[in-house]
Amino acid sequence: MSRPHGQRLEMEPGEGPEETPLPLALSRFQLSEEFGFLLPDPLTELPAPYGPWMEIAHDLPQLIADRRLRSRVHQMPQLSTGHLRGREELHLAHLVLSFITMGYIWQEGEEGTVKVLPRNLAIPFWEVSQTLGLPPILSHADFVLANWRRKNPNGPLEIENLDTIISLPGGESLRGFILITFLVEKAAVPGIKAVIKAVGAILQQDEETLLQALRELAEAIGDMSTALRRMHDYVDPAVFYAVIRIFLSGWKDNPAMPQGLVYEGVSEEPMAFSGGSAAQSTVLHAFDELLGIRHSKDSTAFLHRMRDYMPPPHRAFVEEIGRAPSLKQHLLSSGDARLRAAFNQCVSALAELRSYHITIVTKYISVAAAKAKAGRAEPSHGAGPSAGKPPTALETKGTGGSHIFTFLKSVRDTTREGMISA
Repeated sequence: MSRPHGQRLEMEPGEGPEETPLPLALSRFQLSEEFGFLLPDPLTELPAPYGPWMEIAHDLPQLIADRRLRSRVHQMPQLSTGHLRGREELHLAHLVLSFITMGYIWQEGEEGTVKVLPRNLAIPFWEVSQTLGLPPILSHADFVLANWRRKNPNGPLEIENLDTIISLPGGESLRGFILITFLVEKAAVPGIKAVIKAVGAILQQDEETLLQALRELAEAIGDMSTALRRMHDYVDPAVFYAVIRIFLSGWKDNPAMPQGLVYEGVSEEPMAFSGGSAAQSTVLHAFDELLGIRHSKDSTAFLHRMRDYMPPPHRAFVEEIGRAPSLKQHLLSSGDARLRAAFNQCVSALAELRSYHITIVTKYISVAAAKAKAGRAEPSHGAGPSAGKPPTALETKGTGGSHIFTFLKSVRDTTREGMISA
């Protein structure tokens, strides 16, 4: 399938007639017209030589529940990554190896972690990571962006017709968690295009197009909040907290693995990487850059660190928007009340989305932690195998290692402060 080309911005006066790739053409940043930052129609199978990886990956929830994953990994052949061709195969390999790694590390819960990832897993995972420019750990790019498929290839992109490619313990709640996050990313796509349109409109001094772009952005952010609200229908908080969450945890800022992890055959020194985090989604970084939202020093440091967990072209997209002429300065000097109102609507929608994220985190982490402590958190039937007692190492932290409420509230508040006063 050919990848759709990004929209081209108009040429600046004085440029030659030859067509130059435009500053923000979607295709330059591995962005898709239809899917945004999501990988369009990811591969679901690797070439034949990688059968041993796929077999383990497809059986992960059961292998982990039976505490058999580590022994299966020890018997796994050492495979060369040299037969992987193209971005889709590499992303699927990264997804598969990252899920196997998380299962291997956390199979026995936070009490039974290991210090070394065996070479037959560590070396190929490191090589694929280096090729893609991603860290050798499960990130949002694996968990959500590259981990979806349609059940019926011609059916709609709705949750009933979607499934994950690779899974971990957590059953339907895990599937719901991944796919609702997928739908939030999908809802963001018109917003990503609106960002590009807005940057072009500022360069062209085209106020009408800018107004339209800001209205489209506000609407897309609202649609993201609507998609996020469906989390309650698909994800059981007890299962999320007691079963799923540990497998998203990393080995940086995590008391359960204070030393980090040795990737055998790669380095003798342990390395530390953050776990999966919503802060690794490129979408909100891009919106913040366009709207000129400035977060506190600590929050900014964490968010910038999370950019290292994005595919490099996506990170480059955010940086490019940061270098574009300032939208806020443009509005302050234009004096157009309609533009200011549309801008403030974007900021307000973004603050609302962040507030709602806090509501979700409260329910799925704080309240669930309190219930688990009180021993009332019996995962509902059909939740799949439980990993024993709920983890405590990250009770007050996000899986990315941030102090979760301090961070989320600070980011929400600094978003609100980004409004332009009348």
